Amino acid sequence: MKCFFYIFSVLLFAGTLFASEVAESFSSANQLYAEGKFSAAAKSYEAIIHSGAVSASLWYDYGNAEFKSGNLGRAIAAWRRAALLAPRDADVRANLDFARNQVQGATVRQSQWQTWLEALTLDEWSMLAAITFWLTFGLFAAMQIWPLLKNPLRGAARILIVATIFFCACLGEAADIHFSKPVAVVILPDAVTRSGPFNDAQNAFAVHDGAELSVLDQRNGWVQVSDANGRSGWMQSDQVEVLPSI
Repeated sequence: MKCFFYIFSVLLFAGTLFASEVAESFSSANQLYAEGKFSAAAKSYEAIIHSGAVSASLWYDYGNAEFKSGNLGRAIAAWRRAALLAPRDADVRANLDFARNQVQGATVRQSQWQTWLEALTLDEWSMLAAITFWLTFGLFAAMQIWPLLKNPLRGAARILIVATIFFCACLGEAADIHFSKPVAVVILPDAVTRSGPFNDAQNAFAVHDGAELSVLDQRNGWVQVSDANGRSGWMQSDQVEVLPSI
């Protein structure tokens, strides 16, 4: 028992120390940004992220610093990560829309259905599906225990069944998009696509900093992508940042 409390105390102290260090680093990064030292601020935010301290506000501020530094693709990638954590944040959405309007060339756009699914996080879809499922289960259990409640609760049971099916379907679709349909954001202004996954391959089609492309395959440090016009090519993995769609 003493050993357990000792380990717990050590972990609690380490967590408190880590949080204190992150808060101090975050304050320093904000100060650099306020002073107009955007590149330095971006590196500071990035260092905090690499330490494991991730939040929507941190990704948002990192994206702001990268955008002010002229790194359009890195800013879009950062704001996309912020949107994954806070999909209904108006500032994140506004910055993403503003930056996307500055991207040149063909870029993949989400469907209306995908945009609608993106309004909730995967955890939120899971929670809604679980809540409606257990409410339905509880309602049917109550109807079995108290038969007199069957008729009064029959309508509510139908509604809950439909709601459960709907939320489970949305969860399945959101999970499929999240895990099997990643997006590659171009993060370098001189990025190129090639006809094959090797440096001597011919150029395939032009891409621009900040373009969002569908990921078709990944192998040996290369990413196969396609743009909104259906053209496909290979890019070195350090030229893009691969992210979940939602």
